[in-house]
Amino acid sequence: FIVRLPLQDRASTPELTRRTPAIAPAPRLSGVGVLVVEDEADARDLIRTVLEQLGAGVITAASADEALAVLDRERLDVLLSDIEMPGMDGYRFMRTVRERPAHLGGRIPAAALTAYARPEDKAAAIRAGFQLHLAKPVQPAELAAVVSSLAGRTPGD
Repeated sequence: FIVRLPLQDRASTPELTRRTPAIAPAPRLSGVGVLVVEDEADARDLIRTVLEQLGAGVITAASADEALAVLDRERLDVLLSDIEMPGMDGYRFMRTVRERPAHLGGRIPAAALTAYARPEDKAAAIRAGFQLHLAKPVQPAELAAVVSSLAGRTPGD
């Protein structure tokens, strides 16, 4: 049995349907050091891959305690942290970070990455010391824009 489908003539396709919308390119993150704190290995690896493809230097941690140890030895530009983690959750982790001196990460710009997307969840993240709250799943372009903004980059950097 054979199915034949007619091909649409491109000449009869209206101009509007042939245009592709302009999409802003993702910002380059060369020279930006990012700490990603995420207990789920797949999510952690995906975030790392996206950021590394844009040129960021990425260090990952599977727990808040591991992340605090990283901040003891590394000077980074941006912190991305999950909220729901075993042991110390992201809110407590961020409050602990904010109590540290600046040279140990106490003033690092930070965004919360969480499945909790209610207004009260966002408010709790801001109260804990995060500058931004991103609901999962986060799109790569949004992630790149947030890291760029937190790192103080301007378009074209």
